[in-house]
Amino acid sequence: MRLAPAILVLGLVLGAPSLSQAQVPPPAEGQLREPGSRQTLKHELRDAAIRLPLAMLLGTALALRPRRKGTPPRNLAVIETQVILAVVGAVVMLVVGASLARAFGIVGVAGLIRYRSKINDPKDAVVMLSALAVGLAAGSGLYALSAFSTAFLALALGIIESFEPRVRIFELTVKLAGKTADLRPKIEEVLRRYRCEFEMRTVSENEVAYVVTAPYGIKTDRASKALIALEPEQKGAVEWKETTKKETK
Repeated sequence: MRLAPAILVLGLVLGAPSLSQAQVPPPAEGQLREPGSRQTLKHELRDAAIRLPLAMLLGTALALRPRRKGTPPRNLAVIETQVILAVVGAVVMLVVGASLARAFGIVGVAGLIRYRSKINDPKDAVVMLSALAVGLAAGSGLYALSAFSTAFLALALGIIESFEPRVRIFELTVKLAGKTADLRPKIEEVLRRYRCEFEMRTVSENEVAYVVTAPYGIKTDRASKALIALEPEQKGAVEWKETTKKETK
């Protein structure tokens, strides 16, 4: 996965001018914040409470930018991933701070990540990156930041995923007494009536098979009765086999 190194390199490039400026005088002894102290925790929470919501707001504005006419429709999972990536980038930069050693350490750790298995949902990949970011924060002694970031990311993912339509996927087989091929347009009309999306897999004189994406609350028994009723003598068989998107590929 190359998202983490890209975010961190971008952050280093943007932060380079500040590192080249004149050095700020060191704070007075009383102003130093010890790791884990109350003052440090308050400082981390204050920064996180401001920067993470701002990053999410800006990421949402980019992900939901107006779509030009003629461009392909956007994938909901990709939009959600773009929003969360903005938050992860903010978490990583809060962890890095002004420490070049910490920045290069994060780049090195992120470069070790390799995903051998195929990831169907882009959010799964960005959640892995989120886990890395909060783990690095905890390991760096930024306890308040790691806890707040974990809670904020969990809340953001919960809100984003609540907008996803809940669906069920079926392998549907319809047999209508030797008239299946002739009744195929009516079969598909019934599926549309039940707000199903479908993709044909096999068709013959006696049988037709689809992969059907149906609303989560679909009543398959009612749909089956409507399909069998298409045959004048109501002789036929309908089988709904629930499956997963991965299995249907």
